[in-house]
Amino acid sequence: MVSLSDGEWKIMNLLWEHESTITELKNVLGKETGWDKHIVITMLSRMEKKGAVAHREGGRAKIFYPLVTREEVSMQETKGFLQKVYRGSLGMMVNAMVEDQALSEEEIQELYGILERAKRNRTEQSEHEK
Repeated sequence: MVSLSDGEWKIMNLLWEHESTITELKNVLGKETGWDKHIVITMLSRMEKKGAVAHREGGRAKIFYPLVTREEVSMQETKGFLQKVYRGSLGMMVNAMVEDQALSEEEIQELYGILERAKRNRTEQSEHEK
């Protein structure tokens, strides 16, 4: 499982769009963050050690690409957040969002869909266990 810092998320968001060289990443991120080439290199090295990205030789420059999907990392980050903040209580989190009126109609429908899928999965699982 890969956990990303805020800075690593910035790099991953670019790599999920398209594979990039260090120079390409520096040019985009430098405008937004002020990072220079050395910071980008350090972060990419750390991310390679974590198993988040890899590179291949591409002529004159290494080309970096993601090894994990946005969905995989997002799911892990969400689970980690819930465990830290809500101690795993999904009900507490959803209740806080309801009280804050932070859920749109679309998000409410999405939650209904997720709960229906969970119910089907649980039913299928209990039928297999019989």
